[in-house]
Amino acid sequence: MSDRKRTLLIVEDDPALQKQMRWSFDRYDTVVASDREAALAQVRRYEPAVVTMDLGLPPAQDDITEGMKLLEQILSIAPNTKVIVLTGQNDRSNAVRAVGLGAYDFFAKPFEPELLELTIERGFRLYDLQAENRRLQLAQTGVGGIITRDPGMQRILRTVEKVAPTSATVMLLGESGTGKEVLARAVHDQSPRSSARFIAINCAAIPENLLESELFGYERGAFTGAVKQTPGKIELAHKGTFFLDEIGDLPLGLQAKLLRFLQERVIERVGGREEIAVDVRVICATHQELKRLIQAGRFREDLFYRLAEVVIDIPPLRNRKGDTALLAHAFARRFAEAQNRGNLALSEDAVAAIEAHAWPGNVRELENCIKRAVIMADGAQISAEDVGLAEQEEGQQIFNLRHVRDEAERKAVLQVLGRVDGNIARAAEMLGVSRPTLYDLMHRFGLK
Repeated sequence: MSDRKRTLLIVEDDPALQKQMRWSFDRYDTVVASDREAALAQVRRYEPAVVTMDLGLPPAQDDITEGMKLLEQILSIAPNTKVIVLTGQNDRSNAVRAVGLGAYDFFAKPFEPELLELTIERGFRLYDLQAENRRLQLAQTGVGGIITRDPGMQRILRTVEKVAPTSATVMLLGESGTGKEVLARAVHDQSPRSSARFIAINCAAIPENLLESELFGYERGAFTGAVKQTPGKIELAHKGTFFLDEIGDLPLGLQAKLLRFLQERVIERVGGREEIAVDVRVICATHQELKRLIQAGRFREDLFYRLAEVVIDIPPLRNRKGDTALLAHAFARRFAEAQNRGNLALSEDAVAAIEAHAWPGNVRELENCIKRAVIMADGAQISAEDVGLAEQEEGQQIFNLRHVRDEAERKAVLQVLGRVDGNIARAAEMLGVSRPTLYDLMHRFGLK
């Protein structure tokens, strides 16, 4: 932190106490305000990291209406500011209510300046830590705004950067909710076609009898209800990117027509005879195993190879080490700001429960879960109860490096012994250790 003094806003209507607090906290650059309007003006002008404020501001000193209203307005303008409320000796209930609204801490008057200063300093430190955390989170945001620390996902983002400037057809594979459309948009945004349209269609969401006209368009009178000529989604994406989601659900008849388009780059509208040239980049995605569909006769092999010029296999969230908590914090910040509750954060028990969950719905499930938790949270923190997941059992997750190393070694020894069918000499050779060392490891891990 620089030598520049930190700004502390003191909201207090008593001139004598104002003077005393400015003198007690002279290590900070103190600014003062006597009422709500002046305090809001100072917040907008100085953007202080920490504010101390008397809840009993005039004109409503008896029912602290002004103080509560000011607290909400300060946190609305500057949600990351740490507000320490000062109350009367017998006013604990209002202090607790203020903390529930987002206040950082509270003190009863009269207070010890030394104790209050400790809390102020702690508020500055927390503000700095959270600001640094936000900076690091932004630094970890990769292509298309995707947040990840996982090496596998980072390799995928590098692949996106490489393939985006080309005209190659991209196939995205992965479970539902892993972010296939997000990556498709990232390819489009990084490409020379970014100024043109990105058109998406979900092959599984449209009835088979309507899908052809959705893709290729139709001429007037082509069928009952076709009262005017209508271009299809492929045609609308001319000069841009066309994204076919759930390509595995495309009917066989349409697969042949799509293959012809990919080969000739021309389409014919339903009921039409004119060939229309379309310049479009195609990206497709599916959660299904297309090679199994090919074996079952449900997907054309020639279409697969035409679509799979570049294949990107997106890992499920459970296999992205460290990303579950990272994304949860990012979603919590985003939804808290949208709800004007920018100081809301995940508690440790909530993070533990989130990391312990398998997330079968992947990133989409996590996003919906955190959005609901932000809405349901009452205090300044999101609890495991708000998240709606069972708290992780004590000791279920191990961060002790010796235990982590032992577990990794045990798994490696078991895997290699299985691979060589119990041959100790070959196992020792594969593991790069001597036979006595391998025997010691087996003894330590209780392996026969």
